[in-house]
Amino acid sequence: FFADGPVSVGMSLDIASIDTISEINMDYTATIFLRQRWTDERLCFDGNKSLSLDGRLVEMLWVPDTFIVDSKKSFLHDITVENRLIRIYPNGTVLYALRITTTVACSMDLTKYPMDKQTCTLQLESWGYNINDVMFYWTRGNDSVRGLDTLQLAQYTVEDHFTSVSEAVYETGRYPKLVFHFELKRNILYFILETYVPSVLLVVLSWVSFWISQSSVPARICIGVTTVLTMTTLMMGARTSLPNANCFIKAIDVYLGICFSFIFGALLEYAVAHFCTLHRLSSKELPKDEDEEAEEEKNGVLAKVANSCSAPDDTNKNDSNKNSKTSINGKRERSKHSGCSSPMSIMKRLFCIFDCFHVKNPYHIDNYARFSFPLSFIIINVFYWVYYLYF
Repeated sequence: FFADGPVSVGMSLDIASIDTISEINMDYTATIFLRQRWTDERLCFDGNKSLSLDGRLVEMLWVPDTFIVDSKKSFLHDITVENRLIRIYPNGTVLYALRITTTVACSMDLTKYPMDKQTCTLQLESWGYNINDVMFYWTRGNDSVRGLDTLQLAQYTVEDHFTSVSEAVYETGRYPKLVFHFELKRNILYFILETYVPSVLLVVLSWVSFWISQSSVPARICIGVTTVLTMTTLMMGARTSLPNANCFIKAIDVYLGICFSFIFGALLEYAVAHFCTLHRLSSKELPKDEDEEAEEEKNGVLAKVANSCSAPDDTNKNDSNKNSKTSINGKRERSKHSGCSSPMSIMKRLFCIFDCFHVKNPYHIDNYARFSFPLSFIIINVFYWVYYLYF
């Protein structure tokens, strides 16, 4: 209808299968039945029944030049013959159906992987005819696409799907465009059994060393090193199914990093406890005279600070008795005394702070770890799952 307005082409889809959804290539492969309807007045004939024609007659008819926009690779099935259907109705309406397998790009946001939802599209456009020649529309609105309700996917569940009509604007003009949107939600149960549960068990296994005697060095070191290496292998295996070069910090990476930190922290805990134990044993072997000397040395520092503060005070008192200074000099003396007392109080506080870090009984480190490690791990897990599931 080059002179009588655009040809209206109605479309509908049947999704036969979605074979693969690849996070590495960020695409999906689907087999679809594409049906297109339009009216060609030149094909009107007398009768009450439609005519089903051989697919080879497509070369003799006008058909829309529809293509899939984001398709990376597509092919038309040709076993045993080309899977095409041509049906002509008495009023000139033409039904043209194709069976196509196509690989379509789908941009994915993997920041919440494996608790993510992905929205993919299937876009149909006219290649050469603009909106002045051809108009596209969905024959039954959102019901124009069927097959997703009964579709079974390995890792995903189809939560929602809908259709839309728009226009594609290029340098050569405006072209009709139909878009089919469908939302996929990943099933997390597989990842819980495959990754999350083993990583939690490794963290719990690293806590077993807290109940082993500190004198059993090989046993505790063996548990720590084994859990660290196993966790490293688990982290490497989780990344094999994802793009190697991407800017996403995924939810599973965050969790595995948390588990690795707890396992490595358990290994460092034994190193600290063992070092404090050896240091305590070596301090017990020292003579009492050396301990007293160390204590006197610490007290000597405070004594020097005290003397430096009291010396100016005594000289000022003698000068005031001999020369009977005025009340203004007395105020200056009090200000000097308060200025000297502040460094002494600061030194006392520093010694108190350093004394807090001194471990009096290294065997208590394991007791604290038995309580602090599980409690902190539970708290972090609560924040992790609440954030990634509800935000």
